Amino acid sequence: MARHLPPLREMIRALIARPSVSCTDPRFDESNRAVIDLLAEWAEALGFRVAIQPLAHGKANLIASLGPAECGGGLALSGHTDTVPCDPDRWHSDPFMAIEKDGRIYGLGSADMKSFFALALTAASDIDPAALHRPLLLVATADEESSMAGAKALLPVQLAPARRCVIGEPTGLKPIRMHKGVMMESIRVRGQAGHSSDPTLGANAIEGMHRLISELLVIREELQERYRNPAFAVPVPTLNLGAIRGGDNPNRICGQCELSIDLRPLPGMDTEELRNLLKQRLARALPASPRFELSVDSLFDGVPAFETRADAGLVRCCEHLSHARAGAVSFGTEAPFFSRLGMETVVLGAGYIEQAHQPDEYLPLDHIEPATAILRGLIERYCIRPVPAPLTEDASG
Repeated sequence: MARHLPPLREMIRALIARPSVSCTDPRFDESNRAVIDLLAEWAEALGFRVAIQPLAHGKANLIASLGPAECGGGLALSGHTDTVPCDPDRWHSDPFMAIEKDGRIYGLGSADMKSFFALALTAASDIDPAALHRPLLLVATADEESSMAGAKALLPVQLAPARRCVIGEPTGLKPIRMHKGVMMESIRVRGQAGHSSDPTLGANAIEGMHRLISELLVIREELQERYRNPAFAVPVPTLNLGAIRGGDNPNRICGQCELSIDLRPLPGMDTEELRNLLKQRLARALPASPRFELSVDSLFDGVPAFETRADAGLVRCCEHLSHARAGAVSFGTEAPFFSRLGMETVVLGAGYIEQAHQPDEYLPLDHIEPATAILRGLIERYCIRPVPAPLTEDASG
């Protein structure tokens, strides 16, 4: 029986109506506290024990638990409360107003991923807390779209009761047990400006960067020859030359040039080893000299690649409930941080990643019922009847 909780669609509308953009550019960055406080209110109404973890810049995490706190095991349902920035002029409706049309709910965060919290709370509202033999946690984080600061700030002791975690990112209701990592690096070359009529007056930073780009393409080819995983649609690590800035006028020798790259490693590739490889190889390609200075810096700490074993119990359970085989995706999530806390982790949620970060983002209405059913099934399996039981139904559905 539902306990003091607004209807699901009303919760989705309320969450979308509270802006919580996170961005590396402080001009667009916003607090997520309005969303966190609303989730805390709803969770408390269901009997959850609520803890709010303050973070920098007015941000916060929410960690809410229901059921016996002293028991091990249990399940965490987790998601991020922030969204990316948007371009309102490219939307056909107000991004901060949930609009139902053509079998969809439109709004910023409808798929990625505010609706997940409404689905999780609705699933929890149908369960008598007295029936829980293992704890159920609801975790809401900050800044997934920018720095992963929320996930990094979670303390093991606060999540200790849960041994399994499902992250409700939009996966088309298919379980994901692997994803690539995310690295973003800045490469800067400083030369010497001068009059273009006499090249000896300066050192052209663009020409120096040309050497580095050639080396990066060699590194990319070597990594793709060495590493391959057929579970991914793009089965090799990728290295993208994303942005380049340098020079100011045709008649001036360019004194500074900066290149930003994106590298997506496969599971099994260590991010720190990759950073060291980049620095060593680029330093050899452009040795330090009076003419050029080279610096290679990380734009953020990065997201490690993620993998949960194919035969893990949570993977098998999610396959059983979703009638879909667990797969792999190229986008990053908070999953590796929960794995580091010792939690068996799967990514599974309503909506499609293809709609995320796009104008007119939407959640299909026909995902609501099956998504809620999957979450109820997970709570039943890990919190109400946690004794291991064989799965008899073919996961292929």
